[in-house]
Amino acid sequence: MRYEHSAPTIHWNVPKWAVDPVDHKAQSSIEGGGLGRLGDWMQTYTGRAVYPLDLRPSDIDIRDIAHALSMQCRYAGHALRFYSVAEHSVHVARWVLEQTCDGFVAIEALLHDATEAYLVDVPRPVKPFLTGYKEAERRVAHAIAERFDLDMAGHPAIVHEADNRILHDERAALMSSCDRDWNLVGEPLGVRIECWSPDRAEREFMALFDELYGED
Repeated sequence: MRYEHSAPTIHWNVPKWAVDPVDHKAQSSIEGGGLGRLGDWMQTYTGRAVYPLDLRPSDIDIRDIAHALSMQCRYAGHALRFYSVAEHSVHVARWVLEQTCDGFVAIEALLHDATEAYLVDVPRPVKPFLTGYKEAERRVAHAIAERFDLDMAGHPAIVHEADNRILHDERAALMSSCDRDWNLVGEPLGVRIECWSPDRAEREFMALFDELYGED
């Protein structure tokens, strides 16, 4: 896989369909600065103006997802070391691929937290109390699923299993001792938590995406 990093553009060896060539400056002008879109817009890593509360498949670029997730720390930053959502996603996807030998299920696993590229990583105890968050998450998940031909009904059961079981591994590797029980389910995945830098997490995420999808 080819990886080049020279500001302000990163060139990845990814399928052409994974990068939307739309001129978003022109699009914004045509739409009158977002007329008819829900909420306000934000700028992504690749320079796109997207509406996170009204995300459309054509707004989504895999490079935005990889970069944003690589820069976000799990557990609201309360880990002993920086540990990104991107690294977590790669570990989950690799384990799922090993168990199933199914690239489609593995890409579901790799992108299981992709909504957080647009809505950030909200801790589990907080999500149920944020009015409107679940609907926003559902909208973003639907757009991502349509963009990458994922299952609109949700992620396969093995993805949810891996996402829950890896909490054992992450707690042991990343968290200080606590007198409260996490009420975890299942057994640890047995993956090694390495605490990659954001740059490496982004590279590993994109490399696995490229491995699973290949070239056009």
